[in-house]
Amino acid sequence: MKDYGLLLVNLGSPAEPTTPAVKNYLRQFLGDHNVVEMPPALWKPLLNGIILPMRSWRSATFYRDCWLKNGSPLIVNTKKLTAKVQQMLPEWSVKMAMTYGKPSISDTLRQMKQECKHIIVLSLFPHFTKSTTQSIIEQVQAVDPTLPIIDRFADDPRYLTVLSKHIQEAWDNGNYDMLIISYHGIPVSMVKHGDPYQDETERTTIELKKRLTIPKNQIEMAYQSKFGPMPWLKPYLKNRLLQLVQLGKRNILIVAPSFVTDCLETIEENSVQNYQAFRENGGNTLDVVSSLNDDSRFAEFIADLAKEQLN
Repeated sequence: MKDYGLLLVNLGSPAEPTTPAVKNYLRQFLGDHNVVEMPPALWKPLLNGIILPMRSWRSATFYRDCWLKNGSPLIVNTKKLTAKVQQMLPEWSVKMAMTYGKPSISDTLRQMKQECKHIIVLSLFPHFTKSTTQSIIEQVQAVDPTLPIIDRFADDPRYLTVLSKHIQEAWDNGNYDMLIISYHGIPVSMVKHGDPYQDETERTTIELKKRLTIPKNQIEMAYQSKFGPMPWLKPYLKNRLLQLVQLGKRNILIVAPSFVTDCLETIEENSVQNYQAFRENGGNTLDVVSSLNDDSRFAEFIADLAKEQLN
């Protein structure tokens, strides 16, 4: 039996890029009360009767476009990160789990409790928001409410240093007019109810501007991946890209810190959909900084975070 175990938790993915598999995944994801705050009596008929039938087949086409030989990009990249952290913590048992889909948090934790004396859980979302991190906390606590959970790390100077170096390397390899730091959006209503996410993302942008050798007037932040008719945090990435084209900013670099592993949002949404819209409206270059994935500097930071919980 190992003395210590570390569980890395990411969002999740459909089991395969088919309409039925995507429908099952979206039912679990969009059925989470932390993701959609609408009363279940109103939301469930809408979800099952309209949204899932209309959205599942369309999302399945997007997953097929970015599916890798070994599976979902998010799963494949999280496995690589897990393996890299395991190399840096050879005396530990390092596993991964998903909030939705497999491997599940509950099943993985129960297995680890048979193999490890102490377990630490780490959310792979740099910022805290109810719509992602809170669901991890609830699923972990349902298995064992005493387990320590690292629920965010975006304010850690070491993370900011790793991220800024990663961005700077991409910027220096091109000739760009603007850098857009794009975070996954959340509904404005969540912020009004006290969610700290907007404040945390704004702090990250401020800190990155300090560390990057890019003129501050060439750095903006935006939010992406809006879902549904309700207002989400602005500016919306796609809208801002098209505005910048009209202002003569035709060579743009995007980084999406919300996603520590490349996934549908970075590969399909930004590199395909937003790229196509940008080019069709007169843009020239739209490049997307790869997620940190299994970058050794990031894996070392994760390993250090875990070890600090022992003090």
